Amino acid sequence: MPSKLLIAAGEAAHGVRKADEFGIHAAISKVDGPAVMQRVRRLRDSFAAGVRDQIDDLPDGVAVKASAKFLSANRLGLSDGQQVEAKTIVIATGSASVLPPGFDELGEAVLTNETLFELQALPASIGVIGAGALGLEMAQALSRLGVKVEVFDMSEQIAGMPEGEPETSLRTALENELVFHLGVEPQPSKTEEGVQLSWQEEGHTRTAHFERLLVAAGRAPLLDGLDLEKTGLPLDDHGTPEFDRETLQCGDAPIFIAGDANHDRPILHEASKEGTIAGANAAGFPDVKAFARTARFQIMFTQPNMAVLGEPQGKETVVGRVDYADQGRAKAMGRNSGVCEIYARTGCGTLTGACLVGPDAEHLAHILVWAIEHGATASELLDNPFYHPTVEEGLKTALKQICSDLSLPRPDSRNDAQLPGDFGPG
Repeated sequence: MPSKLLIAAGEAAHGVRKADEFGIHAAISKVDGPAVMQRVRRLRDSFAAGVRDQIDDLPDGVAVKASAKFLSANRLGLSDGQQVEAKTIVIATGSASVLPPGFDELGEAVLTNETLFELQALPASIGVIGAGALGLEMAQALSRLGVKVEVFDMSEQIAGMPEGEPETSLRTALENELVFHLGVEPQPSKTEEGVQLSWQEEGHTRTAHFERLLVAAGRAPLLDGLDLEKTGLPLDDHGTPEFDRETLQCGDAPIFIAGDANHDRPILHEASKEGTIAGANAAGFPDVKAFARTARFQIMFTQPNMAVLGEPQGKETVVGRVDYADQGRAKAMGRNSGVCEIYARTGCGTLTGACLVGPDAEHLAHILVWAIEHGATASELLDNPFYHPTVEEGLKTALKQICSDLSLPRPDSRNDAQLPGDFGPG
């Protein structure tokens, strides 16, 4: 939630600057950085208080506040000197930001998503290490709030997306607000004013100075100190127990692992689902049940939004595509950028996945992932009503392309002749 609060502040500032496009002349006299950060912390603390209150409301003796480590597969040693023996144990220790070598020596000049929101004021400049979802969300928000921002990543693509039209459309849109250095590996050094980054780009050594760095290079499970080797469990190269994705059981042991701790799908709704699975199986052990997992579903809250769901494009899929540059409602809002791709199985047209970049893609993604979960075809989805003018209406272009390529019936075509007049693109 803290990142979304900062994004909301950036969107408010951006809306004022962009008002001229609509014939509304406004100006930002000042972005009050301390006030922005104060609101972020105030609402963040309010959201977090609800969870803490639930823990505080537990009966006495249920919540034990101490650090724990394994003594065996069903026994824990606590930092207060006690030991706990249990029929089953659930590991749900979460994750923490990763600081690459060299960046961990820069002290307070380096920020992560855990320390960024503690700033009392906005820095004048910031270098963002990592063009993944969090890095891009924060980079755009900070830029819109008046911070000079440059983004660095070792990959040539952004947001972890494969090369293609959606990724290109996202990068093109964000380049209007951000400076990117892709395919580079910057080296940091501390200066009196902040931090200097040096990197090789296009055959030249380049440098840049920033007041702060935001390292968004990923997160790792918080498993250090648990002494997992004493459980007898097989561990992978990163020290994570091997586990079953449908039961969350670690090997044959009475141990289950959920959420960011297993680093499988480090997303909140997945962590919540995994908590339910692990809790149910821990309570019912040794009767362990497999639970069906939902389709992959990830959203990035930049503008335009990005969403990836279901399975990626494969040899047995056909692609439907829509370019929101010429979509009616998107043009009316002045947010007409992005390309959305929908994937369907060849032959039957069953929807399998999508890669979306566009306005309000966070909402479009819900429609499509629900359709995937219910095994709907492109033809069946087209049979639903699409209100005009909406961004959802743009999905029809991609769905119709799938039906056309597969020679499938287009249920909505029975209404085409009844549409009065030209509703424009989209």
